Amino acid sequence: MRNIGRALLRGKGFKAAITTLLGLAISLPSLASDTPNLDKINERGTLRVGMSTFVPWAMRDKQGDLIGFEIDVANRLAADSGWKVEFVPTAWDGIIPALLAQKFDVIIGGMSITPERAKSVLFTSPYSHSGVQVAANKELAEGFSQLSDFDSRRVKIAARRGAFTVQVARETFPKAKILQFDDDAQAFQEVLNGNAHAVIASSPKPEHETVKNSDKLFIPFTDRLSKGNEAFAVRLGESDKEAFFNSWIQARTEDGWLKERYEYWFSTLDWQNQIASGQ
Repeated sequence: MRNIGRALLRGKGFKAAITTLLGLAISLPSLASDTPNLDKINERGTLRVGMSTFVPWAMRDKQGDLIGFEIDVANRLAADSGWKVEFVPTAWDGIIPALLAQKFDVIIGGMSITPERAKSVLFTSPYSHSGVQVAANKELAEGFSQLSDFDSRRVKIAARRGAFTVQVARETFPKAKILQFDDDAQAFQEVLNGNAHAVIASSPKPEHETVKNSDKLFIPFTDRLSKGNEAFAVRLGESDKEAFFNSWIQARTEDGWLKERYEYWFSTLDWQNQIASGQ
């Protein structure tokens, strides 16, 4: 197994690594039961990726094509592995059930590792580390600068339904009323309309929206509320896929590709003119 990792890091190709892994399964009975999941993808030649659209992880450009950090990650993974990629857009609150129902092979969608989710899915090593931040309405939250200012029964905080941010909001502001919406755009609009004091979302969405709506929004805290560890998710028991994806993540982490792509999508707005309006 160590030799497989070295081969990947030397750039010998993930297709060859699959062949090597399957070959090992023949000589090592303990691995034999772990190979069918990768074998199915290899025979099909297409990696089916479950994802949900939210900026800048995954979104539509002006031509209607998917772009974003997750799209780059999935495309590079498939290309390195000798596969095509098929994206399966899925509502966030139903994405784990859809994975378990075998609608796709893997979730690559900015999913943070949590103990609760780990009961249902098998996570890879983290491939990105985002954070959670708050953007507040300048009028409703005027003078708010501490966590305790938002932890009140009079305060309404918007968040995307089913996202890790809902858990963070409930833990950080247990007294506040948490309003849940189907996507980040709706949650931010609620704050822009003055119907909620603040919105909690994964960075850089709060920072980007505050720049674009500086007359209505502000960032009340210097530090992020939490640091996330995002990982791919596969079905429980699919240890062959987990190991293969972990090797890819390690290789693309060590050569700097994942960091470079993350910085492009999360630290700049150079891509903004590519996307369709309303995202």
